[in-house]
Amino acid sequence: MIFEQFAVGMLQTNCYIIGDPESQKAVVIDPGGDGDRIVRRVKALELELSAILNTHAHFDHVMDAWRVKDQLGGEIHLSREDEALLSDRMVGMGAMGKSPSENSNKIDRFLSEGETLRFGNIELQVLSTPGHTKGHMSFYMREKGRIFVGDTLFAGSIGRTDFPGGSYEQLIQSVREKIFTLPEETLVLPGHGPHTTVDREKRSNPFFR
Repeated sequence: MIFEQFAVGMLQTNCYIIGDPESQKAVVIDPGGDGDRIVRRVKALELELSAILNTHAHFDHVMDAWRVKDQLGGEIHLSREDEALLSDRMVGMGAMGKSPSENSNKIDRFLSEGETLRFGNIELQVLSTPGHTKGHMSFYMREKGRIFVGDTLFAGSIGRTDFPGGSYEQLIQSVREKIFTLPEETLVLPGHGPHTTVDREKRSNPFFR
């Protein structure tokens, strides 16, 4: 399995490429900028993009989703609860001074709690982890021991909850019930900053002491 991570856009969002060499299928998580760079890398890996998965609808996580789709194909996934945030003038595409055209904020597939997404040998379980946004989702690869948590949990910190749809209580509950219940060695891959592990955050994250 191919796993690549690089920071994109003005807020240095962690964008992830997951590729299955056997089927040549790929998934991109949170293409929040530098869309042409993402496209070049997927092509260089000789992969076919199946899906663009967005943990939530803040502009720094979704901004280049449609640019990537235009060049590589692949369905754009998001939770229905976050759809309205796409045009929000504080945290959505409206914050970038963009006036959405008819198809610029179209979502191809809405994510549901507990469903499993399969693309070749890539298998991700969708976990609802609200708090940073109302419809925030995380993507868990059980067999690979990895979870992509967006802005729910960071190394030594948590995501902001003072934006539209945010809730501190919900975020804390999401982490305790959906992330901290995973095997302690699970690699936690956040939307910004370095990776961490479930065990490390349970033991040392100041928000959970």
